[in-house]
Amino acid sequence: MEAAPRTERADRPADTRGRLRRYELAVLLIAAAVFLTGVISPPSLMDDMDSVQAQIARTMLDSGDWVTARLNGVAYLEKPPLKYWSIAASYVVFGVNDWAARLPLALSCIALCWLTFRIGRWAFSERAGMWAGIVLGTSAGLWLFTRVLITEAFLTLAITVAIYGFLRALEPDELHPRRWAWLVSAALAAGILFKGLTGIVFPLGAGFFYLLFTKRLFLRDTWRRLHPISGIAIFLAIAAPWHVLATLRNPPYLDFTMHAERGDYRGFFWFYFINEHLLRYLNLRYPRDYNTVPRLQFWLSHLLWLFPWSVLLPALAKMSYRPSDRAGRTRFMALIWTAVVLVFFSFSTTQEYYTMPVYPALALLLGCAIEKGSRWMRVGVRIAGTLAACGAIVLIGLLAAVWNTPAPGDIAEALTKQSGDVYTLSLGHMQDLTLRSMAYLKGPITVAALALLAGAFGSWWLKGQRSLFALALMMVMFLQAARLALIAFDPYLSSRPLAEALVHAPKGRLIVDNQYYAFSSVFFYANRTALLLNGRVNNLEYGSYAPGAPAVFITDADLPSIWSDPARWYLAAEGPRVPALERLVGRENLHVAAAAGGKYLFTNAPLR
Repeated sequence: MEAAPRTERADRPADTRGRLRRYELAVLLIAAAVFLTGVISPPSLMDDMDSVQAQIARTMLDSGDWVTARLNGVAYLEKPPLKYWSIAASYVVFGVNDWAARLPLALSCIALCWLTFRIGRWAFSERAGMWAGIVLGTSAGLWLFTRVLITEAFLTLAITVAIYGFLRALEPDELHPRRWAWLVSAALAAGILFKGLTGIVFPLGAGFFYLLFTKRLFLRDTWRRLHPISGIAIFLAIAAPWHVLATLRNPPYLDFTMHAERGDYRGFFWFYFINEHLLRYLNLRYPRDYNTVPRLQFWLSHLLWLFPWSVLLPALAKMSYRPSDRAGRTRFMALIWTAVVLVFFSFSTTQEYYTMPVYPALALLLGCAIEKGSRWMRVGVRIAGTLAACGAIVLIGLLAAVWNTPAPGDIAEALTKQSGDVYTLSLGHMQDLTLRSMAYLKGPITVAALALLAGAFGSWWLKGQRSLFALALMMVMFLQAARLALIAFDPYLSSRPLAEALVHAPKGRLIVDNQYYAFSSVFFYANRTALLLNGRVNNLEYGSYAPGAPAVFITDADLPSIWSDPARWYLAAEGPRVPALERLVGRENLHVAAAAGGKYLFTNAPLR
């Protein structure tokens, strides 16, 4: 049997406390280097979900309505509000800007890495905790899926807090189980306010199966330690008020219709609980503005999201998962935690980032495996180094192929625009890349190649833990190269140049061609409302049918009369739509006010 891990005591020897501080500082510094640098602008907030979240928070702050989210004046009932409240709080402190919008997400990622360290330290050892935190902070997936202001990192943090509190409350030598049980309840409430019902389904599901398999589900001592009555009261006190207010302010109140139709408005309760949760899980939600990743790709992609540490996953098979001591119980819970999330989404629609809540569980197992050491760990590090070397060779080959290729204008000129449902997947824009577009990325490719070469060298020539630190530092440098690449993509992924041109242009009203999401960064950076041309689709369609919804939706038939008005109008549109717009209003009446990234800002009268 393994030796019991050290307990958290104030009277640790001075050398132990010093080592602990070094381990903790290593996790925090690496996480800060990865995530705090990501708040810097450029890159700007992107069109689509990124700017949408930032603008909803600003609207809440400006309007004082902290219950109903709105975009362009239209009720947006899809998501709970805690993320918006967090961003709005950042605006209060730092002002309304893009880096303030990103800061809460960056801090949540750093907190998640630190919490993973603390769990690993408590369950295994200080060194295992350090590696768990570093593995999480330098995995490709956590960085990649927090480049946009989506909720998954906040949700993952809440779930991790809940599961840690659950384990602490059940620990036999825990002196204050009530405090930890109450922390579980607060974390469950935060989870549901961040992401909805998945915020409680995953931790409660993991807890249920853990108790079932460890034969503690029906023990009186279990429930004495978990304090379910007071816990439910705490949960309801935190989570219920917003749900009740949102239902009351957006009637009808209780509609349980199990189908969705265009043009129907059934209030907040039906859209949020029935349509957005149940029907979405069953792939019956309307409007169907989402896509799903094929199952095999969904499972195998975790090898990429956890790179470079995924090469060490086979070492997990050598560890014991018997819940006979604290370390074994934590490993067993991490296994169940992972299984619950993966199995849940195997029967539902999925995006690449939906399984982010398993990253801390797998990081804990990998940290424990690294601390134990094994023959596979040594082999795995060499494999990671070999893969890094192969990646560096590919990047050097790309550099050689495009070294003399000119890169005029911006990168949009070299990308291939996709059609259909490609962009309903989070990584859909990866299919836009062409060999010619690599000419605009020479700097980021050079930095990435150097990072991979350094990691390959360190993993092969350094011994023991030094080789693992080489891989971690490789990822810090590689992710910075990826951030530089996003700056090159800025004109294509964001419409900020159009927004800045609009701000400095003569006053006038704005029309946006297509749905709100297509030019959401214009709404954020210009802080304007607009008419939406053919935009009564997808996310704002349901709210557009609510009583009192603003009349902001127009069609092609409405545009000619609006455009011929003596007052000044502006129109934001993507390049492929220009011929159709010229047929509607005449080419001579479309005056270019700004152009960037394959997108245009037109006006109906010449600019002087």
